[in-house]
Amino acid sequence: MNRAARIGWGLAAVLVVLGVAAGRAWFPAAVEAPYRRVGSWGGAGTAPGRFRNPIGIAFDAGRVSVADSLNHRIQVFTPDGRFLRSIEVPDRGRPMNLAAAGGRVYAADYWNDDVLVFSSDGRLLRTFGTPGRSGSAPGEFNSPAGVAVGPKGNVFVADFYNQRVQELAPDGRFLRQWGHTGKKGYVPAGWFNYPIDVAVAPDGSVYVADGYNDRIQVFAADGRFLRKWGGPFAANLRGPFNGWFRTPTAVAIGPRGAVFVADQENDRIQKFTPEGRFLTAFGTVHRGPGYTETGVAVAPDGTVYTTNLIDDRVEVWRARGGR
Repeated sequence: MNRAARIGWGLAAVLVVLGVAAGRAWFPAAVEAPYRRVGSWGGAGTAPGRFRNPIGIAFDAGRVSVADSLNHRIQVFTPDGRFLRSIEVPDRGRPMNLAAAGGRVYAADYWNDDVLVFSSDGRLLRTFGTPGRSGSAPGEFNSPAGVAVGPKGNVFVADFYNQRVQELAPDGRFLRQWGHTGKKGYVPAGWFNYPIDVAVAPDGSVYVADGYNDRIQVFAADGRFLRKWGGPFAANLRGPFNGWFRTPTAVAIGPRGAVFVADQENDRIQKFTPEGRFLTAFGTVHRGPGYTETGVAVAPDGTVYTTNLIDDRVEVWRARGGR
């Protein structure tokens, strides 16, 4: 074999190896079985326990809180779906993604440009931002879509149209912000294209559902970019494959730091390690127009609660082998 032929075969071998490696990275196989649906409740309507476009969901202290967005309220249930109370959102607001911590419920009010904090019995305790007035100054919002509470009680807000995440003290005082852009196409790491939700891990790491960039971005507690995932290079390439997204609308942290993402336009929840390794996917497939899995929350025992947007219900999922 002459030298040119050897070089050609060598290059071909390298390309094959690179292709196999890229395939494993970009099209990963599941390493866990899909979760199984073990229950659901709801249905379309305005009565207690019924929904009109349920979006956000949160779990805390044995209570499941659901953003019943077009009924302008938050409904609270027991883990098995028994209705407990309804919390009215002021000024007919539209609650989006929720957080629940320390006996309080936090709601991002997309229509009224504020973040609301309620007590466990439904009393309004605090309002961050100015209700009904959007703004881009520190501590102001333009259609906030997601909210999370960190280990120290600080509040993190996915500020949708301002293309940023804001961190506030527990009393609402502005602390810091990061991210900006809004342009379409490839957006560099650390910048956003309409962030929809945010979650905070026990170590303070901040996970952002970077909605129209079809990726998850992870930041240190001080806002430093750490990593991102979602398709090749997390470069705004959307798709139905494992580890890829078509508009991630919610993110939640489960036991052992597992990351659960509502991949709305793929009608599924995807589960990852904290580093972004794909583990499994599950969800309710919808054959007509509209989308199912939109919000996600995880209980301490690993039970997953999701909102099914088009079918107006809450769904309950458990790992196979679990009770």
